[in-house]
Amino acid sequence: MSLHRVFWEHRTYPGDLAQLRQVRKDLATDLAGFPEEAVETLVLCASELFANACKYTASGQENGQVIRTLCLRRGRLLRLGFTDDGGSGSAPQIPTERSDDEWNWAEGQRGLLMVQELSVAWGYDRTCPWTDTGTHTWALIPLPEGTAPPPGLKPYIFTR
Repeated sequence: MSLHRVFWEHRTYPGDLAQLRQVRKDLATDLAGFPEEAVETLVLCASELFANACKYTASGQENGQVIRTLCLRRGRLLRLGFTDDGGSGSAPQIPTERSDDEWNWAEGQRGLLMVQELSVAWGYDRTCPWTDTGTHTWALIPLPEGTAPPPGLKPYIFTR
């Protein structure tokens, strides 16, 4: 039987960069048995997406939170996402032509260039388009050619 989609339980973290080590550790744990190359790529992307969620949104304030989502699509694409608490008023974007002040602000956004290069696609969705209550940023990472997910995966994986 081929699983069309596998969903891991969402993980919630305090919106604090000090949590980055735990985010990486949890991702490696959740993806145990997957090809090392794919896991390392996802950990790099997770580092950038989580840091952006903490730095540029209300998630980085006291009591702010970031939610991590993870799923396997079509048995070969890992989709990693982070939803922040909102508060920045702007959407994540890759730097283009900008003034000096805009470049200084956007310097932290350059990690999205890395996410773009490591993934087959990335993007974002507003949690509620009519209000600034958060943004969900995601990246799709393919499994290396010729590999398969570890045996025994179930459609829903809940860890504790």
